Amino acid sequence: MPLNDEPTIRLDQFLKAHALVDTGGQAKLLIQDGQVLVNGDIETRRRKQLSAGDIVQLGDATITVEFE
Repeated sequence: MPLNDEPTIRLDQFLKAHALVDTGGQAKLLIQDGQVLVNGDIETRRRKQLSAGDIVQLGDATITVEFE
């Protein structure tokens, strides 16, 4: 977790949690293939830590990271 104690989630976990992929393996392949954008940039690190306000795009889906 970052020093400021803001919650984060890994990119691969985020994709699974939002039903954009069925498995972690599928998430890994899509990320490595450069098919996932974070804040408008291609992200190839599946363990990329996402924070509130980050915008994730995969295909036609665009989701803003939020924590409750």
